[in-house]
Amino acid sequence: MICTIVFAFLAFAGITASAQEKAEFKFEQETHDFGKIPQGTPVTYTFKFTNTGTAPLIISNIQSTCGCTVPDYSKTPVKPGEEGQIKVTFNAAAAQPFSKPITIASNAKTPSKTLIIKGEVVAK
Repeated sequence: MICTIVFAFLAFAGITASAQEKAEFKFEQETHDFGKIPQGTPVTYTFKFTNTGTAPLIISNIQSTCGCTVPDYSKTPVKPGEEGQIKVTFNAAAAQPFSKPITIASNAKTPSKTLIIKGEVVAK
């Protein structure tokens, strides 16, 4: 009986310790405003982040709401304390204001994170 209790305690302690090891994003900024951009001119912004967690940060997927917004990101795990980046290119085809979310799926403490690019495409 005592062995069972001790084993259960050690198993729980191991699960708790491993559950505490998490990756975490800390972005320099989570929204970027391009301002006014000329129609037909693609623009790019790079969101930089640091893994402030205690485990390697792995981005498993990034989705945008349309084909006009194309994300590119660090494919290798970002170790604790190291930096990574997410580069987002927007194809400014339609003359109108825009606000586009980019959703990140990862193993971070907060597994889903949203970045925003916005601005206004003006006719040439």
